[in-house]
Amino acid sequence: MVIGPKHDLPDSKRASDVRFNVWPKLQMELSNKGFKTITSIYIRIFKDQNALEVWVKNGPTYKLFKTYEICYYSGNLGTKTKSGDNKSPEGFYTIEPKQLNPVSNYYLAINVGYPNKLERLKGYTGDAIMIHGHCASIGCYAMTDPRIEEIYTLVYKAFEGGQQKVNLDIFPFRMDAAHMSFYAHQPYTAFWKTLKPGYDRFEKTHVPADYHIKGNEYAF
Repeated sequence: MVIGPKHDLPDSKRASDVRFNVWPKLQMELSNKGFKTITSIYIRIFKDQNALEVWVKNGPTYKLFKTYEICYYSGNLGTKTKSGDNKSPEGFYTIEPKQLNPVSNYYLAINVGYPNKLERLKGYTGDAIMIHGHCASIGCYAMTDPRIEEIYTLVYKAFEGGQQKVNLDIFPFRMDAAHMSFYAHQPYTAFWKTLKPGYDRFEKTHVPADYHIKGNEYAF
């Protein structure tokens, strides 16, 4: 592995070759959708739809660029709380350049940042939870290799362009009234209600919501 020129970006021949192949296509798609360049991106995941969205900053707000189908994640709905529970996390996370893994055993990988500061406060355990390739997972969000090529390249290019961190928000479902009612019988409802204000904030402003901790929960 080598270190890239900006922000000490981890890099490898594998990742460099991928960028060479997919970045021109992504640039064309960005241009066709009205994006001049990538200055900042935002990612959110909806488990029940197997959907990973990449949003790109367009003026003061973010606009949806592309939605990728998640190949596989484990544990159904409900967040990860301990190592070995085979669950995939839900919550508000931050990706920094050091969390890129261009030499992953799962092709290319991005560490989601679990456990975050609130989860550490709650004593949640486990680590190395990734968005990665190879379409196989125990606790991670697995993509097909062509999909992770694009996602990884978009994150890399955002960092290369100067973004310091990428907000990644992971939700069990779209947290509108209809879905909250549909899933109200689930045992995770109390926790999900603490995620909803962050979801609502982005839906209203199209700007990622940074959380703080109030008591033992997320606050915005």
